[in-house]
Amino acid sequence: MATLFEATRLKNIELRNRSVRSATWEGLAADNGHPTHRLTQLLADLAAGGVGLIISSHAYVSREGQAGRFQLGVYDDGCVAPLARMAEAVRKAGSPMVLQIAHSGCRAPSEVTGKPPIGPSTLSDKRRQYCREMTRHDIRRLQEAFARAGLRAEKAGFDGVQLHAAHGYLLTQFLSPLWNKRNDSYGGPIENRARMLVETTRAIREAVGAGFLVMAKISCEDYLEGGFTVDDTLAACAMLEQAGVDAIEMSGGEIFYSGEFQPSRMGQAACPPEEAYYVEAAKQYKKAIKLPLILVGGIRSFEVAEGLIKGGVTDYVAFSRPLIAEPDLIKRWKSGNRERAECASDNLCFKPAYAGRGIYCLMKKKGKGRNTTPKR
Repeated sequence: MATLFEATRLKNIELRNRSVRSATWEGLAADNGHPTHRLTQLLADLAAGGVGLIISSHAYVSREGQAGRFQLGVYDDGCVAPLARMAEAVRKAGSPMVLQIAHSGCRAPSEVTGKPPIGPSTLSDKRRQYCREMTRHDIRRLQEAFARAGLRAEKAGFDGVQLHAAHGYLLTQFLSPLWNKRNDSYGGPIENRARMLVETTRAIREAVGAGFLVMAKISCEDYLEGGFTVDDTLAACAMLEQAGVDAIEMSGGEIFYSGEFQPSRMGQAACPPEEAYYVEAAKQYKKAIKLPLILVGGIRSFEVAEGLIKGGVTDYVAFSRPLIAEPDLIKRWKSGNRERAECASDNLCFKPAYAGRGIYCLMKKKGKGRNTTPKR
């Protein structure tokens, strides 16, 4: 049997294989952040399609941290029951589920949140202030918000949570010297810039049960001049290991500012060996960090996924856009049809989500699947 299809154990969670659905924004939550029937069904279909572990889209932990419309939320206790129904549907379909929890920091659109954005440092120009620097009180308040979100996820029956510390959101902003200009104990060297992430992790770990899975998603670098480096990320991961994190998912880049190195890069690699974006960073990680690694980014071929695991580059492989195009990709590969994933990496799947119709693949390989326009 292929290594990709081996059953494994992550902390105390049994996984039927080494595939992971990496979080993406589906644009399918209700205005109050609760999961809709269609969002629940989308995730349950991924579980039915054979994915070993399902990670939800990023759920905002407080109102001022919402990143955009139709985003999942876990900001108050009223979110628990709807989230519980989603987690139960995924479990019944065959997969454990982790809730990704996030705050968008300086990225938060005030026209959506109704509140001014806050982040590690003030961002302004001659005309106006775009983001207010967080006070120590703000820092403590948001750490508590993340901890309460973790507790809500546990109450809702999720198997764990994943802190979103990638792609330019709040926890990444603290890590990056481009965003973080503080001169207190939360700014300067990486030991200080990682403090917000580490303390938030500890707050969650203290709030939830000992058996509850706590993960982090982190960018290996932001691919910006003067930004954080792979060495910074490895230092932060070492601190997360001490803080009680159980596994790391490695991604890379900033959503808006990393150009061709953004997380959702355009276009497929010409040949399989060039597919995975962050292989070299993953190899460095495996030399320095003992925590299990989940690697996402550009993986489209069975042989690449299998080779990464067998070669010890990663413990798990994660997919995002390929599973939008083919929710049953893992089942197809396991059945023996190991053709490359249909996903063309054109990012057209995000267009209907921005238009309020939810994410789906606009371009299918000829002769496979259907190109329909789902309704919210």
